[in-house]
Amino acid sequence: MDIQLFSGAFKSKDALDLITQMIQVKIKYHESMIDSKANEDDIKFRESKIKNLYNTLQDFKNNEALQKENIEINSLIKIK
Repeated sequence: MDIQLFSGAFKSKDALDLITQMIQVKIKYHESMIDSKANEDDIKFRESKIKNLYNTLQDFKNNEALQKENIEINSLIKIK
């Protein structure tokens, strides 16, 4: 099954807002999975994922593509 999330041109500001929100959802997911029942390895794994997501977001914010008026975004989720 495929789920088409985004397909098309977006204003740079809208693209930044959209991608930021999507990454924040993923960060919140990993944060919610860290609880008192989680083992140390799982906590370290999720903390690493969160750090990588923050770095990805920062890289995106610094990307020169955001200097353009419009940005094309295509995002597809493949479920197997």
